[in-house]
Amino acid sequence: MVTIGGGSSYTPELIEGYIKRQAQLPIKEIWLVDILEGEKKLAIVGAMAKRMIKAAGLDWTVHLTLDRRAALKDADFVSTQFRVGLLEARVKDERIPGSYGLLGQETNGAGGIFKAFRTIPVILDIVEEMKTLCPEAWLINFTNPSGMITEAIQQYAKWRKVIGLCNVPVMAMINEPPTIGKELKDLTYKFAGIDHFHWHRVWDNTGKEVTMAIIKQMYAGKDAGLPKNIFDVQFFPEQVEQMKMIPCGYHRYYYRQTEMLEHSLVEYKENKTRAQEVMKIEHELFTLYQDAELDYKPKQLAERGGAHYSDAACEAIAAIYADKKTHMVVSTLNQGALPDLPSDHTVEVSAQIGAAGAIPLTFGHFEPAERGWIQLMKNMELVIDQAAVTGDYGLALQAFIMNPLIPSGEKSKQLLDEMLVANKRYLPQFAHKITELEKQGVTVHDQVAATIDDQLGVI
Repeated sequence: MVTIGGGSSYTPELIEGYIKRQAQLPIKEIWLVDILEGEKKLAIVGAMAKRMIKAAGLDWTVHLTLDRRAALKDADFVSTQFRVGLLEARVKDERIPGSYGLLGQETNGAGGIFKAFRTIPVILDIVEEMKTLCPEAWLINFTNPSGMITEAIQQYAKWRKVIGLCNVPVMAMINEPPTIGKELKDLTYKFAGIDHFHWHRVWDNTGKEVTMAIIKQMYAGKDAGLPKNIFDVQFFPEQVEQMKMIPCGYHRYYYRQTEMLEHSLVEYKENKTRAQEVMKIEHELFTLYQDAELDYKPKQLAERGGAHYSDAACEAIAAIYADKKTHMVVSTLNQGALPDLPSDHTVEVSAQIGAAGAIPLTFGHFEPAERGWIQLMKNMELVIDQAAVTGDYGLALQAFIMNPLIPSGEKSKQLLDEMLVANKRYLPQFAHKITELEKQGVTVHDQVAATIDDQLGVI
């Protein structure tokens, strides 16, 4: 087992997931890989992983390394959970748009686009190494933006043994059943869309659809598992009742754009963006992880956001290894599951996971409103991926203009230029354009974002 981004605060959940499945997975070696800037965190998390495995009475060997190629050689499964630019880059993704009066968010709007720009070249390099060092391995990706990254792997690296994961559907399937007095085993879920932009419907074990019953409970105040990083403003009930589907929590950024933007700008002005809050949580977690007596996942990890990502990765691996044919919601090739989107591109859908990978379940056509949204968002993703691979500035500008959360015009171009300069360390594909912009005097105006690199590796 290889985990790239092994120094992540999520790693204890990954180790816990492997331990829970010790009877299903004959694990011998776990390789945790990181980069030089993450070496200290890797050492802390690696020591904790070893304690957890020892406490479970297992003889697995844990390797900690900065040598990715050494880890990948002869790997069976590779999981990816890294963040190019560390949390400092996320601060820029959130604060620079905020300085323009626009939404700053990790996977939506300008921030999401730049996270893809930084990450896609790196993931493609990893896959090229896998082709040589572990050509039979499966790649389980939960690095965000998961859908766009999975798309890039399939379209540009031509690597088909990949599954993209997100914790949002997992949380829905954990939290929704109790709201109607049911257990998950008694319900059938069908999800359809793309990562962070999907809808779902639900049926009980008699074949009766219970989607509207769950929606009713949502408006009665029952917890439906909203991710930690999303401000809770309710969807318009008339809209949800009309679509007769449950929207993903991230739809709030589009369906309630004004309210979400207002909240985002309050956080920005108070220096409390999500990235800045997560930095504090990370500091607390790594302080905990250094406790030589701690040999289990602490409950505080749930506050980090992204809960259940790692456990979902473990389940996907177990399902593939044992051909379990488990129902999961994953990013995979469409193959006709969503006829409103091309069959050879990536979608996020309910699928059967087994030795052959993900077999998507057919959802069918969307109504015009949802069809319009999904086709716009998917095509925007394709433009983002192409820009990330080619470094084409015109395509990057197209992505900004297409994005519903970025008003088109001169301001969007200025935002794009400033974010390119702010991220120049991680965007070699745009190097020529960035040099040109710097000669024109483009600089980062937000003081926190401008100085955040000084903190690199400190928190």
